[in-house]
Amino acid sequence: MDFYTKAERHSSSSSNNNNNDVVRKMDTQLVWARDPVEGYIQCCISEIGAKEFEVTPIDRKYPKRSCHVDDIFSSCDGPQDHDDNCELMLLNEATFLDNLKTRYYKDKIYTYVANILIAVNPYREITDLYSSTTIRKYTGRSLGELPPHVFAIADKAIRDMRVLKSSQSIIVSGESGAGKTESTKYLLKYLCHSSDSAGPIEQKILDANPVLEAFGNAKTTRNNNSSRFGKFIEVHYDAKCQVVGGYISHYLLEKSRICTQSSEERNYHVFYMLLAGAPQQLRDKLNLGKPDDYRYLSGCTQYFANAKTEQLIPAAQKSSNHMKKGPLKDPIIDDYNHFQNLDRALGRLGLSEVNKLEIYSLVAAVLHLGNIAFEEIPDDARGGCQVSETSEKSLTITSKLLGVDPSELRQALVSRVMQSKGGGFKGTVIMVPLKIYEASNARDALAKAIYSRLFDRIVALINQSIPFQASNFYIGVLDIAGFEYFTVNSFEQFCINYCNEKLQKFFNDNILKNEQELYKSEGLNVPEITFTDNQDIIDLIEAKANGIYTLLDEESKLPKPSAQHFAAEVHKAWSNHFRLGLPRSSRLKAHRTLRDEDGFLVRHFAGAVCYNTEQFIEKNNDALHASLEGLVQECENPLLKTLFPSGSNTALRGKLNFISVGSKFKSQLAELMEKLEKNGTNFIRCIKPNSKMIDRDFEGGLALAQLKCSGTISVLELMEHGYPSRVQFADLYNMYKSVLPPELAKLPPRTFCEAMLQSLNLSSKDFKFGVKKVFFRPGKFVEFDRIMKSDPENLLAIVAKVKKWLIRSRWIKSTLGAVCVIKLRNRIKYRNNCVLLIQRTVRGYLARKQHRPRYQGIAKINKIRFSAQKTIEIAGGLKSGRDEFINEVHGIHRQVDEAINTIKANERITSREIDGLYTIIMANMNKLTVDLNTKLKEQKQAEEQERLRKIQEALEAERRAKEEEERKKLEDEENKRLKAEMESRRKAEEVQRLRQEEEDRRAALALQAQLEKEAQDDAKYRQQLEQERRDHELALRLANETNGMVEDSPPVIRKSENVRAQQQALGKQKYDLSKWKYSELRDAINTSCDIELLEACRQEFHRRLKVYHAWKAKNRKRTTMEENERAPKSVMEAAYKAPPLAHPKQEITTAQHRYFRIPFMRANAPENTKRGLWYAHFDGQWIARQMELHADKPPILLVAGIDDMQMCELSLEETGLTRKRGAEILEHEFNREWERNGGKPYKNLGANNN
Repeated sequence: MDFYTKAERHSSSSSNNNNNDVVRKMDTQLVWARDPVEGYIQCCISEIGAKEFEVTPIDRKYPKRSCHVDDIFSSCDGPQDHDDNCELMLLNEATFLDNLKTRYYKDKIYTYVANILIAVNPYREITDLYSSTTIRKYTGRSLGELPPHVFAIADKAIRDMRVLKSSQSIIVSGESGAGKTESTKYLLKYLCHSSDSAGPIEQKILDANPVLEAFGNAKTTRNNNSSRFGKFIEVHYDAKCQVVGGYISHYLLEKSRICTQSSEERNYHVFYMLLAGAPQQLRDKLNLGKPDDYRYLSGCTQYFANAKTEQLIPAAQKSSNHMKKGPLKDPIIDDYNHFQNLDRALGRLGLSEVNKLEIYSLVAAVLHLGNIAFEEIPDDARGGCQVSETSEKSLTITSKLLGVDPSELRQALVSRVMQSKGGGFKGTVIMVPLKIYEASNARDALAKAIYSRLFDRIVALINQSIPFQASNFYIGVLDIAGFEYFTVNSFEQFCINYCNEKLQKFFNDNILKNEQELYKSEGLNVPEITFTDNQDIIDLIEAKANGIYTLLDEESKLPKPSAQHFAAEVHKAWSNHFRLGLPRSSRLKAHRTLRDEDGFLVRHFAGAVCYNTEQFIEKNNDALHASLEGLVQECENPLLKTLFPSGSNTALRGKLNFISVGSKFKSQLAELMEKLEKNGTNFIRCIKPNSKMIDRDFEGGLALAQLKCSGTISVLELMEHGYPSRVQFADLYNMYKSVLPPELAKLPPRTFCEAMLQSLNLSSKDFKFGVKKVFFRPGKFVEFDRIMKSDPENLLAIVAKVKKWLIRSRWIKSTLGAVCVIKLRNRIKYRNNCVLLIQRTVRGYLARKQHRPRYQGIAKINKIRFSAQKTIEIAGGLKSGRDEFINEVHGIHRQVDEAINTIKANERITSREIDGLYTIIMANMNKLTVDLNTKLKEQKQAEEQERLRKIQEALEAERRAKEEEERKKLEDEENKRLKAEMESRRKAEEVQRLRQEEEDRRAALALQAQLEKEAQDDAKYRQQLEQERRDHELALRLANETNGMVEDSPPVIRKSENVRAQQQALGKQKYDLSKWKYSELRDAINTSCDIELLEACRQEFHRRLKVYHAWKAKNRKRTTMEENERAPKSVMEAAYKAPPLAHPKQEITTAQHRYFRIPFMRANAPENTKRGLWYAHFDGQWIARQMELHADKPPILLVAGIDDMQMCELSLEETGLTRKRGAEILEHEFNREWERNGGKPYKNLGANNN
């Protein structure tokens, strides 16, 4: 891309010499520039600044902006729509985002990055996207054979399990509202329906979903059906790959939601489903009313309903808010219908009506328990409390539903039992009254314990209904809460984000780190990709010595634990850690009001989150106090008694022996990661297109942030050169060994694999052979899966192709052998002909040697005939006696004829006899010539003066020629002297350079160490800069959701800018050109008379040129070579290899003009192309004119000020031309070639020429 077009030149230089009249236009090639809202927008580069490029958006609604080089990417020629992003012509995050956006608006919500599926939530139903027909269409089809789909990933997991004989995992990740729950649902649907219609086991696995969603999902501000727990669903298969059972592991149910919700959020779905969809008889039995009646439903009290179910819900069950605003709308959720689905699903899972009633009773009991309020006892000096009179009814209903005595429940809620230390378990029992807030906390703790254990029981019942006896493998689907950040972030968000850090680490290790290590060990030449390793964050959280979990457990064991002391210990243990900060360092103003001891800030891989530690200690300990736990253990409700078995009183263990919630979660997560490490892994990255949860709206900035945080951008960069599919030679050979004929079974595994791949007509670019494995390029999964299918028919078909290829290759070898024999026969014939030719040549030589004196004598005598003929011509000029001379000449002719006849007739004639005949004839001829000359002399006396005059003129001309020759000789000597001076100057410069290198050698190691340290610091700085950007974007999104404000922080100065500022301060530069535009620099160079300003402008101008050309080289298309070489490759390489030594500042003197010429060839030229010549004219340190001469192309002439973007941007010192022997030429040599090829004379303004 040429930056300036040469549309207008110096067309009227004679009338206007001002260079400001030269019109320059920027190139019209489109680029992508960073935008905080859209992610990237299409622009054109309009100016090259000192630090950034100025770009003009194509869409005029966006203003002009300045972007750093790293935030600008080349754009494809037109809109992109590719199933696999690895197929993009330009692999960068901007084109990736554009492809995602284009497909989203076409309802193509799925896209691949190699074998990773990107799923964008459409927030609406797409017709037939998940129908049974679609399931059948994707069954057994290779990845990439059909458009991207979640079913394709599920089918790949099944086939990998069948072929590789190992269990598989599918990790579904993404933010809340990105569609993880729905993706999991459709994955299970495919896994249970892909082969045949769902049987009893498959149906029970599918029925687990609505049950788990009812008890574990809730409406949040970011998702109407947000999973508030994590689950790993295992579908087990037997040896025939038939479903034989399943198992569900769950993690970290959000208990705080049971008691409190924000105004826009709801409690778990089951509460609203029970109120809206339960039959009236059941509602009466459970004493259920409307959502307004319950404290635990204090958030959003509206139901999800459509027009039909809205009519079916009784008005008495609707809240006042629901009556005013109407129901909540969602294409998937409906509280009335979902209760019916839940009830039927529980029945199919094997629960009787009595069992279902027990579950509904405990759910209702939690609601009524929340309505129990407390008040102070006026005359109690100990500060105790009692159940308020208005709550007596709720107490009675709760007691009935729980199967406990009302008075015992009242006593357990307002007091707790303590035992004296001296007596142990048999010591004195003391009843300690509770304050109102303590009683409220005890009530909430009981509600949380009942609901969480009920959830555990439901999961256990599901697992009991889908048992498996003989399981060979399983496919696990992991759906866990995505990265979370709110205005107030507590212990639940901390645990969830810790889990996401572990999963991101697993993704980095398996997809990025291990992948690159495998390429190295297998000898594949794949460039290394850098990515952010989040191991330091994981160590911060889970380190055994001083991790945050460890510090929290230690704090919980103290006699009087304090949230403030815990936060202070965290800050003390990690005071200098980049990932941990104080709340006041948050970008969100709401977090800056927290005191240092009230929380801490963790810079996660996805962005910084500020945690409020006020409830960390309480939430880390989920044990009930002894009174409440003993009460529920002795209850009459059989289900509740099962949830709290006797002998498991955690309150009696003591603080030093309790197992914290964080420790249990760490153990569960470690088990999960161990499973994932053993299994084959597939990834689905769910993307949330907008924060408003509406369809047909794509926020590019939001999607880009999710893609970066998920590591997908790094995968895209790796897959540009990577090979995501692979199989070992031995495994591939063993798969086919049983059906191989004897002649193929003898082949080595690698040879057999090579023959097989060649027989399938695969391009050599699509696969590579490693040391032990064969690797396939992205997008070649169809061929790979076709090879890996293990059904007998496919194996036999491929073996037949291998046999056919071997037969064909052997036939080709036989054919080539026959061709070689034919060539050998032709060579023998050729040599026989050569022998005959030699014989003829020798015989001819002998004959010529024998008769040479005769034919040489005839030839010599014949020359006299020619001389006589000339004599006739001379005699023709005589005025008298002409006929006499002619007759005498004729007589000589007769003598010649007689002599020739004599020689021809006598084969034995000797050379002496021939010479005698020649002498006689020659004597007669000489006599005739003398007579003729005498006659002519007399005739020419009259013309003597004329002849003398002509001779004089000839002598004069010869004299002038000698003078010209002498002048040229002097000029050549002068040129030699000048070239000798140039060579001596070059040698002197070389000696000076060697001396300087010797002086710098001692400082080289220190300088190299300094540069390496600066490179490390710069890499660390860039990582911190990217983290700051993510933190800022996260804060902006949270501020938009909560109407908060983001604190403006001072702009971050890049490392290069700091270095440049220091250099400018050290050098005490007179001019600050950082704010000058590119065109202003060019005009100053062309017009300024200030030598210092001129030199400063030249340096800044060429520095910007280097930055631009470096950006252009980085963002060139994958299919193009270096088409726009601005200097020979040797010159550019010399500049890049030159050590970055600091030189002392030189004083500005009158510029010297120097000229150079070196041969070169363009990098993309054909092999047989002749080398051309590259001429350069340097005005001081910078190039003024440049010329390329090629034998088969027109010359290329470039002039500074007009063609800068196509000319060499390096300084004379950087090019190393002064150190190339024979490269420097004289001024007139350069000008001669310049003018010969149409160049205009250069205006030399009195500078020194050398």
